[in-house]
Amino acid sequence: MAAPTPEKELIPVTILTGFLGSGKTTLLNRILHEQHGERIAVIENEFGETGVDNEILVQDRQEQIVEMNNGCLCCTVRGDLVRILGELATKRREGKLRFDRVIIETTGLANPGPVAQTFFMDEKIHDQYLLDAVVTVIDAVHGNRQLDEHDEARAQVGFADRLLLSKTDLAAEAETKDLMERLGAMNPRAHQKRVHFGETDIREILDIRGFNLNAALELDPAFLEDTHHHHDDDVKSFVWKDARPLHMEKIETFLSLMVQNYGEDLLRYKGVLNIQGEPRRMIFQGLPGETRESVMVFIGRRIPRRLFEEGLAYCVAP
Repeated sequence: MAAPTPEKELIPVTILTGFLGSGKTTLLNRILHEQHGERIAVIENEFGETGVDNEILVQDRQEQIVEMNNGCLCCTVRGDLVRILGELATKRREGKLRFDRVIIETTGLANPGPVAQTFFMDEKIHDQYLLDAVVTVIDAVHGNRQLDEHDEARAQVGFADRLLLSKTDLAAEAETKDLMERLGAMNPRAHQKRVHFGETDIREILDIRGFNLNAALELDPAFLEDTHHHHDDDVKSFVWKDARPLHMEKIETFLSLMVQNYGEDLLRYKGVLNIQGEPRRMIFQGLPGETRESVMVFIGRRIPRRLFEEGLAYCVAP
């Protein structure tokens, strides 16, 4: 069995998603044109609502890779994502293409889950790429309505590591704050930021390591308090915390059962675990000297919170 590729040698990937008209293509065009010093391969989904600037894309039945004057690459997707990622990695390895990272733009009507899953389910892709984060753009004017009406919009929020709110200059401040509170209730671990015409520091959306299980688990402490929201979203999240050590076999069995039974509805779940007999937590967070405890966040549709909490409490070591 071959040794895993060191993380520093993997090609980092950002998934950029957002509902129709949210402004993600505006952000993508800024990335493709600005002199930011990053060599980025952008994989553009053919079914996007407008796509990257028309003069960039080559309207052809075959995949085309166009190099921008700032060193970025734009690749139109008309086939299997695994094959395209494999071809890009091969050309990079052979010196035919130069790029440091990849951004994949999903179509506005897509659930980003299957795209993210590609980087864990396909061994060749997993050995060449590192899924860094999912960045979701939200339309501040139409966001609440889209979340009310579309499962895909709610899934895009649930998967996000970063939430970028666009068109806040066109929305009433009270409306924007209401939307931000709603997004925080749906996904408390995703950092929110207002953006204007895609203007955001590229460092705030790259190298986030949102999908790295060794990264810090960022939670809003206020989320643990009881709050009341007037939106009844099927995508919700909750945090479970317990300072008592967990029994290793029990927690493994319980989580396996929950994933088996609710895997299709669980969008994201991660945490840090205080395991009995282990001198270190299984996943690290924060600074040395912190009080040891287990912290887990679950985000998904119609997740039976009480069942999860009772099952996790059962896993506490005697």
